[in-house]
Amino acid sequence: MSDWDLLLTNASIATLGADTPGYGEISDGALAIAGGRIAWVGPQADLPSGDAAMTRSVSGRWLTPALIDCHTHLVFAGERSGEFEQRLSGASYEEIAKAGGGILSTVRATRDASPDELFDAALPRVQALIAEGVATVEIKSGYGLDVDNELKMLEVARRLGDSSGVSVFTTLLAAHAIPPEFGGRADDYVDLICDKLLPEVASRRLADAVDAYCESIAFGAPQIAKLFRKSNELGLAVKLHADQLSDGGGAELASHFGALSADHLEYTSASGVEAMAKAGAVAVLLPGAFLTLGETQRPPVAALRSNAVPIAVASDCNPGTSPMCSLRTAMMLASRLFGLTPLECLAGTTREAARALGLADDRGTLEIGKRADIAIWNISHPRELSYWLGTPQLAELLLADTITGGQTTRP
Repeated sequence: MSDWDLLLTNASIATLGADTPGYGEISDGALAIAGGRIAWVGPQADLPSGDAAMTRSVSGRWLTPALIDCHTHLVFAGERSGEFEQRLSGASYEEIAKAGGGILSTVRATRDASPDELFDAALPRVQALIAEGVATVEIKSGYGLDVDNELKMLEVARRLGDSSGVSVFTTLLAAHAIPPEFGGRADDYVDLICDKLLPEVASRRLADAVDAYCESIAFGAPQIAKLFRKSNELGLAVKLHADQLSDGGGAELASHFGALSADHLEYTSASGVEAMAKAGAVAVLLPGAFLTLGETQRPPVAALRSNAVPIAVASDCNPGTSPMCSLRTAMMLASRLFGLTPLECLAGTTREAARALGLADDRGTLEIGKRADIAIWNISHPRELSYWLGTPQLAELLLADTITGGQTTRP
């Protein structure tokens, strides 16, 4: 029996290890895989003796951890390009939402769609991410806003993972907006989530985490606190859409409940950043929504850096505020709009994105014992991944679950 299933040689490697400087670069490196895990990585000259079922030279190409999109809403029906036109004519996101558009327009279309229709619409979005080197995708619900349709969305998300070959992390976002049948009764809707939906989701293990939208047009801190307390009781991790349009204390709220991440953060205060640092929460920046909504206040990147808050970057793929199925574009926008360095962008879509999903011990770096999801790139240096715009550079995506006996199969 071979020691390794696959040995990659003649590689330039960016390990992205948290304790290594810069990209964790290894020139003329090698990487061995056994049982879907990284068994060895380092300079090829130091490669220990061992037998591989297959040895492949990557001809000097760069290896990085496969990318991780840690915030998406890519299961939905319908489209909202009309709202895009409205915003270009001066309408605000809040005005559109209050007039019956926004999230609720997608809710109507999603409720009317069958599971197969939702799956067929979402699969090309997942495939677009895979084509860019993404091997792990977080998918939120939040366009059903009732028990049956939220469950339907989560089931479709799980099915997308099973069929595409990538890992799907599911998040219950039932507290995304107040459904029309609960108009003026937001507290009653939160009670429905806590009393009926959350227990069902937990018992069926349909979600890995619970999210909520903390904003004046959605849910307030007391309502979200009730939701998060119930989530914690059921053993579900929490995340939060925080401080996107105003400072509602979302970062502090998320930190109080030990959230994996607080996302958006354009209006987060200094105290919010400090709370995140103490709690170990990841800041997930979403430049696609910032661009689409024409925002001008950037997230407090300098404060996040000075407080050593981990920074992740995600596509926020959704039909209303970030119609973008491209994590590479999100990296590019994060560098141009938010001033992130190319290293921060790559770490933010690998190591820190894994941390934002509670998966830091499993993936996101090229280190011994980690899951062997590996992107192979036609680049001269990893900084190019945030530099080029719309340029395909992925040579190959290796998925841990498809590497057996030296052979790789594509999903």
